[in-house]
Amino acid sequence: YKKISELSTLCGCEILFIIFSPKGKPYSFAHPSIEAVTKRFLNPNQPLHETTDAPVETYRKVRIKSLVQDYNEVHDQLDASKEKQKAFSLAQQSRGSESHHWWKTPIYQLNPRELHEREKHFAEFINLVSVARDKKIASISSMHDAMDEDVAFVVPPRYGPSLP
Repeated sequence: YKKISELSTLCGCEILFIIFSPKGKPYSFAHPSIEAVTKRFLNPNQPLHETTDAPVETYRKVRIKSLVQDYNEVHDQLDASKEKQKAFSLAQQSRGSESHHWWKTPIYQLNPRELHEREKHFAEFINLVSVARDKKIASISSMHDAMDEDVAFVVPPRYGPSLP
């Protein structure tokens, strides 16, 4: 009975279940009622709303509307993704079959302005690397200082076998 009740609730369907015991005693379960289901069974052309509970039908309509809305949103996202992919493919094709990167262009093919810009970009890059290196060294150094204060023994500066 529990499974049949759950099925009718989850699916929003009309159910009539009749079972007979070995001694011939009938047991039944119906949703929304025995009369409504038998009336619907005897007259299959009868509109659904006349026999189904109004809350179940309302829930079904709201759920269907929500699912259609979710589907449309996902479909729109898929279309947008396809458009982006198409634009990306066109951009790749316009570049040619081989991907060209600024660092792969031979220096002798650059004009003086491009060489100056390249030099400026490399200088900025080297400066960023130097700053990152200095911060890392300072961080490691401060960690070692803190360890030396907390630890009673001295850590050897070199690990591994000693070389003569």
